[in-house]
Amino acid sequence: RKALQPASKAKHFCKAHAKVLRRVVLGLLGVAYLCYFIAACYLNFQRALALVVMTAVVAFFICWDIFKKYCGAKVLLLLRPVGKCFQKSWRWLKWLLWVALLAGLIVWLALDTGRNPEQLISLGGFCFLVLFLFACSKHHGAVSWRAVFWGLGLEFLLGLFVLRTTPGTQAFQWLGDQIQYFLSYTTAGSSFVFGNTLIEEIFAFQTLPIIVFFSCVMSILYYLGVMQWLILKISWLLQVSMGTTPTETLSVAGNIFVGQTEAPLLIRPYLADMTLSEIHAVMSGGFSTIAGSVMGAYISFGIDAASLIAASVMAAPCALAMAKLVYPEVEESKFKGKASIRLSSGEEQNILEAASNGAAASVGLVANIAANLIAFLAVLEFINAALRWFGEMVDIEGLTFQVICSYVLMPVAFLMGADWADSPVVAELLGIKIFLNEFVAYEQLATYKKNRLMGLEEWDGNRKQWISERAESITTFALCGFANLSSIGITLGGLTSMVPQRKSDFASVVLRALLTGICVSMLNACLAGLLYVPTEVSDCVTFFSTANFSSTSYTMYTCCKQLFASSVLQNGTLSFTGSWAEQGESVQWLTECCGHYNHTSCAG
Repeated sequence: RKALQPASKAKHFCKAHAKVLRRVVLGLLGVAYLCYFIAACYLNFQRALALVVMTAVVAFFICWDIFKKYCGAKVLLLLRPVGKCFQKSWRWLKWLLWVALLAGLIVWLALDTGRNPEQLISLGGFCFLVLFLFACSKHHGAVSWRAVFWGLGLEFLLGLFVLRTTPGTQAFQWLGDQIQYFLSYTTAGSSFVFGNTLIEEIFAFQTLPIIVFFSCVMSILYYLGVMQWLILKISWLLQVSMGTTPTETLSVAGNIFVGQTEAPLLIRPYLADMTLSEIHAVMSGGFSTIAGSVMGAYISFGIDAASLIAASVMAAPCALAMAKLVYPEVEESKFKGKASIRLSSGEEQNILEAASNGAAASVGLVANIAANLIAFLAVLEFINAALRWFGEMVDIEGLTFQVICSYVLMPVAFLMGADWADSPVVAELLGIKIFLNEFVAYEQLATYKKNRLMGLEEWDGNRKQWISERAESITTFALCGFANLSSIGITLGGLTSMVPQRKSDFASVVLRALLTGICVSMLNACLAGLLYVPTEVSDCVTFFSTANFSSTSYTMYTCCKQLFASSVLQNGTLSFTGSWAEQGESVQWLTECCGHYNHTSCAG
């Protein structure tokens, strides 16, 4: 007892002064981080720019929470007279604001599309899809137009920030690059287990371990409370602007980071009491986005990371808006007006258990993806063989599932903004995504992208080997979502396991939610087509001056096409027009280009 007395006294002291000790420890950690931050900025501010941005964001939210806790009530009391005055004039002020926004949007569109008229096709497609979903609405007269317009507005602003502004483009490109670097650490574990040869040559050992690593990291972030904090901030923004209930908003915000069965776990205690409209919103959010774990796999294919991240973030407000358009609220929600919803945290005792559970939980997902890929690709090959056989009976050669999709969905692909020549390929990938799954579609899109970057000929006979950068961007957004037929079973199974007594309710809204999810991805694609900025063509003369013609690239293909277009062959004499006429090496460059590509100029 005497030996244990000092330990007992120390324990009692720590309990009695827990708050003070916690503040002292946090203060010391804060001072240590401040010293580190100052040192990093002093040594190389450019290198520490990412650290500055992250610190500023975290500091802002910490200050905001402190301000809201200690001064929020006082500020609201002071602003109450202003609020009352604002409410009185809101009726006419609201219409004035809407007219000003509409006029500004029309002027901007007129100026912006004047340079690239093809963007108007994407705008038309966007409007058509919204009207189509309104036509499919369950209760046309009960639509909350505030939720619809705010959701679409937030989606547009996010798209504008990411695709058009320099800070937005750089920020998301940087974020995409960091995720790619982060995912590359998977190689350390997978090469130790499988060996370098397997992870370099075999898809299963190259891509699927990324899902294990990402799932492990997400589990750690959940244990630390980082994901809950981030989801709460995003859901607060959506809830305040769109007027939706906390339960549905939290689930949709969670879908940015996790899958269609994991996000509803955030609101599991409330699912039994949610209205059909709220359940529909939860399902639509799951169908409209992809999980962070599989996003890592798509990035490893070579799909643009910044576009995937942007598509997933933009889908959240759009999914909530379209869910309220297709299935408006006609019941009285028990959660309307609630300030916040309590988020459940993990049951792990420490960070190591969280990491282990996350890795273990991913085994089922990895096995599910591998099994689905084997099954779907085998089924696709069987369907194609059957279709070819039926086609040959009536002298139709090469009839496949992809060919049927390319014709049926071609108008949809064109409305999203793809060129008419690229529309069959985009439609084919869209069909694979809807009827099989997006994993297979992204894998095929990655093949088209690799072909383009390698500088292959655009056409191999009647078959297109790659699509334009604009079509690639549109397709990346269009495929970003779990909205496919196989996901119906996954969603119903996941939600029914949580609330078995509501199985019939889930089944009654799942098809509408699937349609909403498909259209949300297409709306994102239309917005990507509307806001897409063509890549500037490099100076081909400078490129050819330093080029190594032993291999091809997309830049070489583009420049060779320019050179072919400027060449004139008359009476056996070869000449050039434009800036190429001034270059003495144009003939030599043309000869090199003819070694890789076919053109009429090469005949001479």
